[in-house]
Amino acid sequence: MTADAAGAVREGFRQVHGGSPEGVWAAPGRVNLIGEHTDYNDGFALPMALPQAVALAARRRGDGLLRLYSAQGGAAAAAELRVADLAPGATEGWARYPAGVVWALRERGLPVGGADVYLDSTVPAGAGLSSSAALECAVAVAYDELYGLGMARPELARAAQHAENAYAGVPCGVMDQMASVCCTGGHALHLDSRSLEVRQVPFDLGGHGLRLLVLDTRVKHDLADGAYAALRAGCERAARLLGLPALRDLDAAGLPTALTRLPGELAPLVRHVVTENARVGRAVAELAAGRPEALGPLLTEGHASLRDDYGVSCAETDLSVAAAVAAGALGARMTGGGFGGSVIALVRAGEAAAVAAAVAEAFAAAGHTAPAVLEAVPSPGACRIG
Repeated sequence: MTADAAGAVREGFRQVHGGSPEGVWAAPGRVNLIGEHTDYNDGFALPMALPQAVALAARRRGDGLLRLYSAQGGAAAAAELRVADLAPGATEGWARYPAGVVWALRERGLPVGGADVYLDSTVPAGAGLSSSAALECAVAVAYDELYGLGMARPELARAAQHAENAYAGVPCGVMDQMASVCCTGGHALHLDSRSLEVRQVPFDLGGHGLRLLVLDTRVKHDLADGAYAALRAGCERAARLLGLPALRDLDAAGLPTALTRLPGELAPLVRHVVTENARVGRAVAELAAGRPEALGPLLTEGHASLRDDYGVSCAETDLSVAAAVAAGALGARMTGGGFGGSVIALVRAGEAAAVAAAVAEAFAAAGHTAPAVLEAVPSPGACRIG
């Protein structure tokens, strides 16, 4: 985010809390290029950070109060909580995400107290772009500096993930938070979700005459509604039946035999996870070889797997993918947890407008609300901006 954005957040803080903050921090949303629903199976993913981010101005308090204000909060923009009373189930609405991070840090025995916090976000909520992880990670990096915690980036990601799992009630893996804190500009992040080892993989779209469009279907998804948890539980059950620590430990060669040992409802989940991990490996190899255009077929193949095996697509995301590919996109797929959200489409730069228009026309013909279109540019992870 820019210096102007930092200045705007500082001004918002002054109006709400009075005085000046001790600093301004930002954490981005993300798109996941490939590797969906693999992170909670100890697998691999290839996300990148977006320019859209949550910006946060904060100042410590000595009285144990956590005073939160969100520029997007509407009538419920403000929340005042006592840090000592934070506990899962004690906070409602958007405030459970920042409050959960403070709780998670305290759960680790870290010496954190209260703060005045002002938040503003440009990450579309409910679009599958990890607005919640961006919010959590902005709080995590701010608290790390405010309270001198000295935490490594993967530790911050784990604390933010714990907040979302245990405090907000969403059983997500760690990919979203790792992307938000660990990505670098001009790169995708090759993530090993078991070891949290990362590799920065150059992703030069402009240099190859490419653009990556994000098509927000405007179908809002809520990963706390139980469907996501059921998928994770199914994968964990399948791993137990196969005698594996996690589905990451099953490779493509062993997949056919493994599928014969599983109940019918679990086999498609396992097939998706195993083939998706393999697609991540292929995608990293193509980027390392300087062939980003070769990601296109992998995206479309991944979408078919998410639609047919994992069952997390919907009519609008399927229509976006079909219309984008028919209009000349090199490939497209839903990104994020599913049940709505966004589609990414890899396009040649000169065809971006035509692809976006074709998707909009398909939505109009089907009677759907027009999708929002943004461009994904590989951007830096969480940092202090003022």
